[in-house]
Amino acid sequence: MRFGMPWPGVDLAREAEQAGVGAFCTGEFVDHDAYTTMAEMAAGTGTAQIGPAIAYAFARTPYAHATAMRQLHRTAPGRLFLGLGSGAYRINRDWFGVPADRPVDRIAETVQATRAWLHAENGERVRFSGEFYEIDADVRAPVLGRLDIPVLLAAFNKRMARTGARVGDGVIGHGLFTRSWWDDVVRPAAEKGAAERSDSSLPQVEHGWIITAVDDVAPERALADARRMIAFYLTVKTYDPYVTHHGWEAPVEQLRAAFARGDIDAMADAVTDEMLTEIAVCGTTAEATATIRRRTGSLPRDVGYFAPPSFMVGRKRRSAYATAALGLLPTATSP
Repeated sequence: MRFGMPWPGVDLAREAEQAGVGAFCTGEFVDHDAYTTMAEMAAGTGTAQIGPAIAYAFARTPYAHATAMRQLHRTAPGRLFLGLGSGAYRINRDWFGVPADRPVDRIAETVQATRAWLHAENGERVRFSGEFYEIDADVRAPVLGRLDIPVLLAAFNKRMARTGARVGDGVIGHGLFTRSWWDDVVRPAAEKGAAERSDSSLPQVEHGWIITAVDDVAPERALADARRMIAFYLTVKTYDPYVTHHGWEAPVEQLRAAFARGDIDAMADAVTDEMLTEIAVCGTTAEATATIRRRTGSLPRDVGYFAPPSFMVGRKRRSAYATAALGLLPTATSP
């Protein structure tokens, strides 16, 4: 297993790469674009794997996803992965103005159509025919050539995990994932999807976010930030099957009520010690190190991203958390 982190900027990334960080990822929102950030990542790193975790799948056409990756490949050949996520229904409908129904079926075709562009050879028509996309492109310019870039899907529930393994190369896990959710829900579903591939022998890839807040000077603040992050995520009803699976209905009901009345402190207080222990890596460096040792089997098998809490946490403190996470690498990367 390798450890990575969300893109921390060029200066810290150079230090992180030298310290042993093996991958960087980027998300996107209204103020930052995944592929623009990837260009900075490609130029500012030399050996680490880089990619979006995730890019909004439906905000762009398969052509646009593939074209961005082709251009980035010229700067970072052999180091790219493409992580796609369906995004929330309302974001697709109200922000992007694109169809948002049947997201699992739609993202499966998005992967297949994007791959048609990535695998296109010079002199061959680029063809894909499906329910959502119809492509028949005769590209005469000699600018193509097959690129085998891993495509991963953000997968929280069973059906998306199965789809990520069936049509993609694996999954990207959410920061809420626990040992039980990986082992009882996500991995069994991915195994079913992998068995449905035409070549079921291909290895499946697991990336995943890990809520990480380390502060040796003010560990209680780190714990509070991790609790707030967990609480904020769990305000989303999409995660109800996860909540039921763990038997956390009562605290989640409390934190959602606190969120509705705008009581951020009460939201964090509703996150139990069990939830914090099973989900996050936080506290002092020693405490976080012990957590990583204990949670080895509950972390993603290939790449885990030390992700600083972002809810109600400013840029300066997020940067400090990213720097502190480098202190976990000797333990995280040891056999």
